[in-house]
Amino acid sequence: METPIKIALSKGRIFKEALPLLAHAGIEPLDDPETSRKLILDTNQDAIKLVVIRAADVPTYVRYGAADLGIAGKDVLMEHGGDDLYEPLDLKIACCRMMVAGPENYIYNNINNNDDNFAFAQTGKRLKIATKYIKSTQRYFAEKGIQVEIIKLYGSMELGPIVGLSDLIVDLVDTGNTLKANGLAPLEHITNISSRLIVNKASMKMKDKVVKHLINSMSDAVNKLTALTTK
Repeated sequence: METPIKIALSKGRIFKEALPLLAHAGIEPLDDPETSRKLILDTNQDAIKLVVIRAADVPTYVRYGAADLGIAGKDVLMEHGGDDLYEPLDLKIACCRMMVAGPENYIYNNINNNDDNFAFAQTGKRLKIATKYIKSTQRYFAEKGIQVEIIKLYGSMELGPIVGLSDLIVDLVDTGNTLKANGLAPLEHITNISSRLIVNKASMKMKDKVVKHLINSMSDAVNKLTALTTK
């Protein structure tokens, strides 16, 4: 008996928005991950299982072959590494933007990038940035020639500037309503984020027929759903 194909994904928005794409590929979970305590969900296909894990762990499970495929946000791939994975498809779901945000009138772009003292913030001190996206934030400000102090938070980024913990934040922004409700605003766009289909390299070779069928089916679903939403 062949080992089932395992697809790793996280609960919440990604799982919900991935369901129509999976359904188009003929895959329907038999349990609801929001109510079930199971971590591996059976589907209507005996040969396919869904592995429900934390979003940040999806690339790791796929990288080491604990899952053959996965669905992960581009933010997670940027932060936790997707270089040794195949990323064949932008699923165009769970879309948002990675932004620098802070007080609405905060200005820090008029910086002399040759200033060796790196006294960049309005306060005359090095900028403090609260975020859970450490690597992405470091890369972004390094490309701008700005040294920053990064404060890692796991939630409620908006509190950082409000209580004086940080000058700015780097976070994902969808509608911007949470920022606005807390007196903050998006200041700079870093990159657009969407969920991607990722594939283990060994699985792509050893299970190529099944994997390629899934990729093609989901690609077709993405194209059809995109066409419907743009009409």
